[in-house]
Amino acid sequence: MGYPTAEFVPQAAKDTRVMAEHKHGDMNIDVQEKTFDGFIKWVTYTAVVCIAVLLFIAAVNG
Repeated sequence: MGYPTAEFVPQAAKDTRVMAEHKHGDMNIDVQEKTFDGFIKWVTYTAVVCIAVLLFIAAVNG
């Protein structure tokens, strides 16, 4: 079984689209940075709460 020949390739596969040229550093990433900062803040608060709960359990259990 080989690769399909040109007459058996669907029309959608024949359509070629040219992508825009990528210029490194031109994309606006303000939203991504805000989302990442919020994620890091959430992870930090969650870790602190987990550690506090574990310390409380250890102190109460004696």
